[in-house]
Amino acid sequence: MLESVLRLYPNPFSKLPPYIDDLARRYGDIVYFTLPLRGFVLLNHPDQIKDMLVTQQHAFIKSYGARTLRYLLGQGLLTSEEPQHRQMRRIVQPAFHHHRVAQYVRTMLECANQWTASYADGTRFDVHTAMSELTLQIASRTLFGVDVSDAANAVRAALHTTLQSYPAAVGPLALLKERFGRSPVSRAFERARAQLDTLIYALIAQRRGESIERTDALSLLLEASDPETGYRLTDEQVRDEAMTLFLAGHETTANALTWTWYLLARNPAVEARMHAEVDAVGAIEDPLEALPRLEYTRRVFREAMRLYPPAWIIGRETTRDVTLAGGYELPKGMTVFVCPLSLHRREVFYPNPLDFHPDRWLRNDVPQFAYLPFGGGARRCIGEEFAWSEGTLLLAVLARRFRFILETQRELELQPLVTLRPKGDVPIRLESRSVR
Repeated sequence: MLESVLRLYPNPFSKLPPYIDDLARRYGDIVYFTLPLRGFVLLNHPDQIKDMLVTQQHAFIKSYGARTLRYLLGQGLLTSEEPQHRQMRRIVQPAFHHHRVAQYVRTMLECANQWTASYADGTRFDVHTAMSELTLQIASRTLFGVDVSDAANAVRAALHTTLQSYPAAVGPLALLKERFGRSPVSRAFERARAQLDTLIYALIAQRRGESIERTDALSLLLEASDPETGYRLTDEQVRDEAMTLFLAGHETTANALTWTWYLLARNPAVEARMHAEVDAVGAIEDPLEALPRLEYTRRVFREAMRLYPPAWIIGRETTRDVTLAGGYELPKGMTVFVCPLSLHRREVFYPNPLDFHPDRWLRNDVPQFAYLPFGGGARRCIGEEFAWSEGTLLLAVLARRFRFILETQRELELQPLVTLRPKGDVPIRLESRSVR
């Protein structure tokens, strides 16, 4: 019974984006709606969103959907609650200080140059797969200090399986598995998670047995302690943080880059202007010197994440009765959503919201909590600087060498899973550019 239900409805998120978008258009800033079994509140205005993420953040915990991520990520930064979250952030933060990101950026440049050298004019591929491979290599080297190229196919397959099967494997329908037996989807999810655990625990054991000093994030986590209490992480906690950083650092940037190449291929004027900038910057030898000069390229990346934010939905649950800005009252136990995918397309904040217009970011009139590709408040993504640097740098290096020609006329469909992926392949053909 459960197996047939999951086949009919494998991704409970799949119908949400258009439904939420319609709710926001029809009802405005705050909307109460019902789905089977319970009611929800959708926030569409920065004032109420700020209350949820900052002003009254202690009245909220992660929503049920977000809490189920613990099946994959454990009690890492993304899933833990206070006071554990605050302690873990203090321990992890040094791995993402500016001087550490500066070291990671050099690895990003090296991987980008290797990528361009390995491809030729006329090569055809699915750009989402290609960007996943590239960001996987960067994540493995910066976060783990190793190149997983030898195991890349197995790691990539395991990551793909966990993310594809996650909603059906651990969502509300999957709670029936104790009664009806585990479904094939759940078993596939558990096998893939076990593969990733084997990889990460092996790396942890290897690092524990070494005496050499390393600067990758995993090694820093193993050596780190809470500056306030002196607490050090157990192997299981290191695994949870490493898994969180690995998935977040690899998956979200791969998706953001995929959508950016898609948008550039459909907007030749924007593409030409970005090419002009990267050509003017020239071959990048010092990425820290080049990044501040890639202003338009960064705006391109920023605009792509407005239209297609990788973290497309943010959920919380009230732990007490709450009154939001404007006098809106929420009872204890209410699930509250913010949907950046819809929020970023509200015309009240973004004129001509469906246009791909990077220069809209030259104006400073977008409210602070109307743009949330990295969340906000105390739980804002700890790797934000890493992501900005990686996205901007990879776009510049790859675009200086190639044009990415889209080989389909169809509109890409959304696949809203844990992150916002395109549904199906995104066929690209590379066209060499003459560079100085």
